[in-house]
Amino acid sequence: MLIAYKAPPERVSGRDMRLDRQVVSPDDVIVPGTLWLDLVSPTNSEEALVEQYLGIEVPTREDMEDIEPSELLYVEHGARYMTARLLFNVAAEPQMTGVTFILKDNALVTVRYDEPKAFAMFANRASRPGGCGPTAEAIVVGLFETVIDRAAEVLQGTADQIDRISKEIFEKEPASVRRRSDYQETLRSLGRYGTLISMSRESLVSIERVLLFTSASYRTAKAPKELREQVRTTLRDLQSLEEHATFQANKIQFLLDASLGLVNLEQNNIIKLFSVMAVVFMPPTLIASIYGMNFQFMPELNWRLGYPMALLMMVAAAIAPYLFFRWKRWL
Repeated sequence: MLIAYKAPPERVSGRDMRLDRQVVSPDDVIVPGTLWLDLVSPTNSEEALVEQYLGIEVPTREDMEDIEPSELLYVEHGARYMTARLLFNVAAEPQMTGVTFILKDNALVTVRYDEPKAFAMFANRASRPGGCGPTAEAIVVGLFETVIDRAAEVLQGTADQIDRISKEIFEKEPASVRRRSDYQETLRSLGRYGTLISMSRESLVSIERVLLFTSASYRTAKAPKELREQVRTTLRDLQSLEEHATFQANKIQFLLDASLGLVNLEQNNIIKLFSVMAVVFMPPTLIASIYGMNFQFMPELNWRLGYPMALLMMVAAAIAPYLFFRWKRWL
């Protein structure tokens, strides 16, 4: 699908700038002055239409998947090609997808084969007055700002879930016993959120590279000061998010270590209980073994109170070690 965004026919100031959305079929003609062309899982004819309009080469899906790290950012025939990895499908199964941004003259082309939520958010914002800048350069910066805002939203939601898990781990009543399934669910949740944060960090790093490349090109082309300052502000926001993601990753590692430590403590308590029970029942077993021996001459065999005496001796032999362990505070 090819979606074209252009300024409305009437002239508007930068403060009231907005974009009109139009789905372009392969048989249509791209209207001159279009600021943003969004290729979503494009067909060959849609790619050819954009290539003919701007005189550029649109990378295919195979090109974007096989692209080398050194080829993520480059300039070709006056067009700047920038590829970033963005996070999508966060609510269900988080995944990464490559998105290519192409800047040529005063037009932006985005090529993607998935649906990162930031694109829908920016398109909705850009349709309102004052929702975007008046140039393709400003639109790409605004689009990255929205991607970063979405990343901040994901990290904040993950942080809330991590805090909830932390309370479950450390604020649970000592007398309560957690089932094995509880620990398994906790470890799965921490692993899932750890993967999400790792993907978020990878995405932020790729966006940072693109913004640094954009900032360098703006200095060379002597872009407006306001636009350069906007890029620097976006970079500062991104770097603060990277620090926040690093903190969350460290916190998840700490919670993983704490959870495994608690599992080991409970396992040690169980083993200690079995050891104590073995020691408690060892003296009664010894007494029962003695009186279970089939010797003809045993003084207690003919004694009327011999059987109750043996039972009392076994009970006393079991209670004595238990009381000793409690006195030593081993239990």
